[in-house]
Amino acid sequence: MVDLALARKVLETEAAAILALVGRLDGRFDSTVRLLRDCRGRVIVTGMGKSGIICRKIAATLTSTGTPAFFLHPAEAIHGDLGVIQKDDVVVALSYSGETDEILRLLETIRRLGAKLVAITGVPSSTLAQVADIALDCSVAEEACPMNLVPTASTTAALAIGDALAMTLLVEKGFKQEDFASLHPGGKIGKRLMRVESLMHSGKQCPIVQAGTRMRDVIYEMSSKGLGMACVVDGGGVLLGIITDGDLRRHMDRAPGILELSAADVMTRGPVAIRPATLAAEALNLLEEHKITSIVVTDGDPQRVVGVVHLHDLWRMEMF
Repeated sequence: MVDLALARKVLETEAAAILALVGRLDGRFDSTVRLLRDCRGRVIVTGMGKSGIICRKIAATLTSTGTPAFFLHPAEAIHGDLGVIQKDDVVVALSYSGETDEILRLLETIRRLGAKLVAITGVPSSTLAQVADIALDCSVAEEACPMNLVPTASTTAALAIGDALAMTLLVEKGFKQEDFASLHPGGKIGKRLMRVESLMHSGKQCPIVQAGTRMRDVIYEMSSKGLGMACVVDGGGVLLGIITDGDLRRHMDRAPGILELSAADVMTRGPVAIRPATLAAEALNLLEEHKITSIVVTDGDPQRVVGVVHLHDLWRMEMF
């Protein structure tokens, strides 16, 4: 039978390694964030072996949150790739021992070029830590490996430090949801952050009537466009109101001669409207908040109708 006690011990050891980092966040961490924030070049993350795998994740997280970064393999660097390091770059080197030979062989070039160096290491007295402009301590009491050999808790701690840097840096840079959307056009995240302008019914697909349009023609427009509503506009296309299936039912109960009325007589004024750049996730929140199935998309001031987004458009994208 699988040793669940050991599995639990692994998780407890790694969790403890991360929690131990909390008390070590000090001025060095603050200085690192500021250094990365003010970097005029790229952030170059480097490490060997399993540390290198962690470095790839750190670089990917930084890049996806607005800080240009890439992974440099230290062994390949000393065989010709050192040329990618420039004066304005910041090099983040990860080595638990701080004595990884391939990393140490990069130090002379980094210093000669004038690039800044941040070390993430488990040994603050190591060569790497001493040479670095800033050294962050990611030491752990023990590895989660039963033999205390396989990098487990140490790599988890290093990854957590990288995430802490990236998230703090994200806030420092004022990186917003809209910026994230621009960098993630694909996958489930991309769908969640898609803008309504790429989902809305526009042009001939958008149900639009004039304020003076007779209700018999309004109903035809609503039926033919299949969105259960119609936008009411003035002669310049400015939004005046909307007519929904619910509006029709309510007016039919009160006014048997509804077909002879105009759109302006039946419409609901001041409807909820959003801009084309609104995120799909935000649009869904508004639909749920107001308990409606469609929302008008307008642009400019005054608000001219450019489209309509229906709840089904969001559901079909399987975003949520």
